[in-house]
This record gives sequence, structure tokens and C-alpha cells, in this order.
Amino acid sequence: MKIYGTDLCPDCVEAKRKLDEKNIPYDYVDITASIGNLKAFMKMRDEEPAFDEAKKAGAVGVPAFVLDDGDICLELEI
Repeated sequence: MKIYGTDLCPDCVEAKRKLDEKNIPYDYVDITASIGNLKAFMKMRDEEPAFDEAKKAGAVGVPAFVLDDGDICLELEI
């Protein structure tokens, strides 16, 4: 699983904490660490319907979870 997020977001920090507690492996992409990371996230956010509700609400859409099968979700039952 890959997670797009930022340590500036309390929800992202909490999601990482829960995954770490349960020893669930993930790759973390900090969208505020580099312009490249931000661009990759923005491209995905612009193109994927999973972000439609977040965009309507004026939310950034993080944490965003890209599952091993390619599915994208903004909430994960951990």
C-alpha cells in the first residue's frame, strides 16, 4: 500500500500511527516534502473519481491510500 499525505495533517499522522501499531507495511509519500511528490499527488487527485467528494468539500484529500490492487480510498478501516 502507498499513502499520500503530509505530517502537517493530523489525520495522516494518526493513520501512520495506526498502521505502524499493527505492523502493516506501507510506502509513505509526503506531498509537502518535494514539488515532485506534490505534482504526483495533484495529478492523481485531478484524475481519480475517488477524490470527487473531497474536492467538492474543499478538502485536500489526504491521507489517500493506494491499495496493492490499485484501488484508491480516502478512509481505511484499520
